Amino acid sequence: MSSVLLIVIVVTAIISFIAFNNQNIFEKYKFNVGAILRNKEYIRLLSAGFLHGDLMHLLFNMMTLYFFGPIVNQAFGDFGFLMIYFGSILLGNLFSLYLYKNQSWYSAIGASGGVSGILFASIAMIPDLPIYFFFIPIPIPGYIFGFLYFAYSVYSMLNPRQQDNIGHAAHLGGAFFGLIYAVALQPERAIENALFLGIMSIPLIYMAYQVFVKKRIG
Repeated sequence: MSSVLLIVIVVTAIISFIAFNNQNIFEKYKFNVGAILRNKEYIRLLSAGFLHGDLMHLLFNMMTLYFFGPIVNQAFGDFGFLMIYFGSILLGNLFSLYLYKNQSWYSAIGASGGVSGILFASIAMIPDLPIYFFFIPIPIPGYIFGFLYFAYSVYSMLNPRQQDNIGHAAHLGGAFFGLIYAVALQPERAIENALFLGIMSIPLIYMAYQVFVKKRIG
């Protein structure tokens, strides 16, 4: 396993633990629309990726990164891994900023955008990558998981529920970056897997139509 991957996991865990016990740090570096647009605190677009709501949130993200990070690292190297991970965090938060620019109160935290980017870059490389969903013992092919993940995230983003505290926009933006990065750098493999990637991307196409054409925001 790459030392760079381990460093990202360890640093994220340390900063998250510090912020668990320091509300000032948490508030200063979380993603917040008002602070970014009004106060130009652009560091929040990346720093939010080092903060988590609780231990389970942190563990879930870092475990996913631990299992799928090596696939991306093997395919694209340390630099590619870092590009996908931090690029996905950044694009995910920029997409959230675009969607919620008129909701200054909107806040978010977590590395989920970056983790989604790593996960979907992995699926782009290996569409039938077996993925275990929660405690179901039968693995789901990666592209089927991707389709279901995108469909659920798009629906939830466009039809927000009061008790839903998940940053679906950041997840989608991050996953999109990881997918596009992998396709751009490995076009031959993307062509080979075009059918699987096309099926998986149907919810993203629908989302793009709703957000950028119909101007619908949940």
